[in-house]
Amino acid sequence: MAKQTGVITLKGPVGRLSFYKTRNGYLAREKGGVEKSRIMNDPRYARTRENIREFTDNATSSKLLRDALRPVISQIGDKRFNLRITQMLMQVLKSDEVNVRGDRRVKEGNWELLRDLELNAGSSLGSTLYFELQTSNGAASFDVQLPAFVPRDMIAIPGGATHFRLSATGVGLDFDQSTRTVVQASAPVHSVLDAFTVQTLSVAKSQLAGSHFAFLLSVEFIQLVNGVEYAINNGAHNAARIILAEKAA
Repeated sequence: MAKQTGVITLKGPVGRLSFYKTRNGYLAREKGGVEKSRIMNDPRYARTRENIREFTDNATSSKLLRDALRPVISQIGDKRFNLRITQMLMQVLKSDEVNVRGDRRVKEGNWELLRDLELNAGSSLGSTLYFELQTSNGAASFDVQLPAFVPRDMIAIPGGATHFRLSATGVGLDFDQSTRTVVQASAPVHSVLDAFTVQTLSVAKSQLAGSHFAFLLSVEFIQLVNGVEYAINNGAHNAARIILAEKAA
């Protein structure tokens, strides 16, 4: 492997050489590996082609789900979430009992594997909300019943937070059309000093389109100053969990 010692620095491919920067300086290496045409046609690489097809479906499906969950994950400070959701959907893909290896698809897998997935590995919903969650899954709606509680006793409130917001979110996915729908129901922003009264968050299923659905509950902590909301520690303490995952019959 070549190491650059002069004043000229390059980055990227030049012919068969690829230049890149490391902590040890700028390095160069010659392009190697098996030609793409051979991988795509040689019988000896049949398993590789199978993996490529499944990885492609998993990547596309993961992006669609992440995009649908954007209103929730944009409030959460977990930099590894994209990796975790990709790994989880690969498990869903591998649970496909309809298609043969190489043609397995996320949409055919066990979608219920997403249930109880925490969107923030550093702050789970169970370690943030201490009250018991009551949910109901009806034909028309997904509902979360929030009990009366004292925030200081029943929520792990991070330093600097003056208010919090509880939200129920439903997402619908159509993997064939690569489309998504999102419905969110939120309780009013509530002070950490005031008692919380009984409320129900309801997500209307009629507003969700697709064949695969996920329903979440999330909590967001806020510092409210002169009517302006400020995030606490870039969302590191915010939590969300997929409560229910279901497929259309």
